[in-house]
Amino acid sequence: MNSLKRSLSGTLMGLIELLIGILLLIDPVGFTSGIIIAFGIVMMLWGLANIVKYFRTGAEEAAAKQLLATGLAKVLVGAFCAFRSHWFVATFPVLTLLYGVVILFVGLRKVQWTADMLRLKRKRWFLALISAAISLLCGVVIITSPFSSTAVLWMFTAIGLIVDAVCDMIAAIWGGNEKEKESSAE
Repeated sequence: MNSLKRSLSGTLMGLIELLIGILLLIDPVGFTSGIIIAFGIVMMLWGLANIVKYFRTGAEEAAAKQLLATGLAKVLVGAFCAFRSHWFVATFPVLTLLYGVVILFVGLRKVQWTADMLRLKRKRWFLALISAAISLLCGVVIITSPFSSTAVLWMFTAIGLIVDAVCDMIAAIWGGNEKEKESSAE
């Protein structure tokens, strides 16, 4: 049952990664702006919920939890994201660096996954290794940014995400099937 959950989880994450990669490839600026605006709206709603909760909570508890200040801060951050999303797109080089760092950490997690598969004597451990290598390579390339334009960097990022997603889904599906076969044989 755990292997099925892990396989489904890996496949779902791969599909999400694939979708993000495709959307980035189609319209990187529009997709990024849409994500930032959606994040801003969620933050504003969360902030408004905190503000309402502040006035519905007893005075002592509300003062201790700082709900009003937290709510106002979330509304301000959300409004900035929702109404100034182009600022984030203009600061793309910094965001790209952060994205590259995240991809490096994901690659390190996949190295762990590869090592776990080897120690558990899984036959298709090399799929996790390929996925880890792709993540680490993409992270390093994104951080060093050898591209002449932002558009090329967006394209590389999108293609890297798509390839990585496909490798993750294959590894999750085959790895899950392999574990199920082993447990049914016992």
